[in-house]
Amino acid sequence: MKDLVKGTDRYRNFIGGQWVDSTLKEWIEVENPATGQVIASVPRGNADDADRAVTAAYQAQPAWEALPPASRGQLLKDLARVVLENRERLARMVIAEQGKPLQEARGEIESAALYLSYAAEEARRITGDIIPSDNPDEQIWIQKVAHGVVIALTAWNYPAALMCRKIGPALIAGNTVVVKSHEGTPTTALEIAQLADQVGFPAGVINMVSGTGEGVGRALVTHPLSRLITLTGSVRAGKDIFRNAADDLKILRLELGGKAPFIIAEDADIGAAVRAAVLSRFENCGQVCICNERMYVHEKIADEFLERFTSAVRQLKVGDPTTLVDIGPKFSRPELDKVDRMVEAAKAAGAEVLTGGRRLTEGEFARGHWYDPTVLKVNDNSMQIMQDEVFGPVVPVMTVTDFDEGLRLANESRYGLSAYVFTKDMRRMMRLIRELKFGEIYVNKQGGDVVQAHHAGIRDSGIGGEDGRYGLDAYFQKKTIYVNFA
Repeated sequence: MKDLVKGTDRYRNFIGGQWVDSTLKEWIEVENPATGQVIASVPRGNADDADRAVTAAYQAQPAWEALPPASRGQLLKDLARVVLENRERLARMVIAEQGKPLQEARGEIESAALYLSYAAEEARRITGDIIPSDNPDEQIWIQKVAHGVVIALTAWNYPAALMCRKIGPALIAGNTVVVKSHEGTPTTALEIAQLADQVGFPAGVINMVSGTGEGVGRALVTHPLSRLITLTGSVRAGKDIFRNAADDLKILRLELGGKAPFIIAEDADIGAAVRAAVLSRFENCGQVCICNERMYVHEKIADEFLERFTSAVRQLKVGDPTTLVDIGPKFSRPELDKVDRMVEAAKAAGAEVLTGGRRLTEGEFARGHWYDPTVLKVNDNSMQIMQDEVFGPVVPVMTVTDFDEGLRLANESRYGLSAYVFTKDMRRMMRLIRELKFGEIYVNKQGGDVVQAHHAGIRDSGIGGEDGRYGLDAYFQKKTIYVNFA
């Protein structure tokens, strides 16, 4: 699959069961965000690579769908098993290309395996309907059938888990897939594709190409044989795909950005709220779509909460992600620059830095992309830091005078992915659940979705969703058959 070139692993695309070079003969270097060192190179794919991959998937799809679901599920179980057997190696690859700390990288690989095994378990729960007809001696059958070729486009923050989150339900439904990981984090996904080859997936069922969104990504989305596009990525990328998929009326599942409010009422358990706020903001260096992105604290408890919260943030250890630290580097230089610009703009607009507020550049942080965990106190909900996704180790906090103000400010956002609420008042809790305009709400707990639930946003956070039976259902289309047996 790869060969050593100048000390760097050079990968190929995986198409139709074969490891092949891109026809473009150009390469993308993959960087370790903690050190800036190039760790691998991958093909810079183009439209020809996209065509070969989609054609291979299209040709393999009828035979794959014809397999009993239990047989498809067994292969997914086998893949989940070998992913876990390779947990440590794959976790180290995630660290090297993405930068999350060791314990989080191990957790990501376990999640990747769980997505596969959960999808496999659904093999014997694929059901349809038989409906009475208005005519005598007639029945109406509704069957669930595959769409065909699924294009899976994944983000850089969870390169292993997002791939498996998509291919599991797509494959159990009888679709074949072409995966394009983000060009900055492609190696872990390519290694999982190699494991899939080893456990015996038929050629063409799983295909992987690497490259940029403008290069191979757009060609995959617009290919006439691709039918369902599933993306985890930015709002910009989602809107671009929406436009490009329109001509062929493709099915879209777009999981985009978030700007989660974290509402803390005056009756909240302050200790529990502090712990959840820290974990929900600073996991994976704040690079999680459901992260706590902005906080609204009732003025009666604001002083105590901010003192305890800021103290907890100061205790977070930033450093080498291969060791037991809390926070690793930002993913890339452009991402680091974006965070820095947003914080500087907030400071210029009057935000008070309670802790952090700067790049880390000295000593062990002289190489790589590092930012100090940051808490900002702000007083204007229209500020960019309160409205745009930071996706980094920075959180702005506002005080509110009452429940209604917190609810109103939380809803003043173009995003609608996740939200957090801490209160002991059941009536207030139920009103928040009803009136918060977000697809996923965490009540008195930190974030973290589970495979059997449904993960979906509204507004600019996307369309469709992932996980559970509702997520799986999206990978099927319905076929209606009128059967007359008179």
